[in-house]
Amino acid sequence: MTHKQISLTDAAARRVESFLQREGGAGLRLGVRRTGCSGWAYVVDLAGEVLDSDEVFEDRGVRILVDREALPLLAGTQVDFVQQGLNHTFEFSNPNVTDECGCGESFAVASSV
Repeated sequence: MTHKQISLTDAAARRVESFLQREGGAGLRLGVRRTGCSGWAYVVDLAGEVLDSDEVFEDRGVRILVDREALPLLAGTQVDFVQQGLNHTFEFSNPNVTDECGCGESFAVASSV
């Protein structure tokens, strides 16, 4: 099965590379967990290793690992890193999202996913 690429903006790639240089690891782990009023929340972490259940992408020199079960919810997502005043955060442009909660903490996808 072919899945749409998970991608990073230049800012996100620079941020992840700085974490990987400082902390080490196999790459960026991107996932989801059930939560919030809309159903899903993003999980972003450094991956210590590549797991058998991971789909591996590479963009801008950064390895991105996504569990195959989460991939239908994340396929085609672009990850950005933005700074607004003192706040720094990853933001996601996910073509699968059909609704987001007002607080911005969770999202929903079409029921067919």
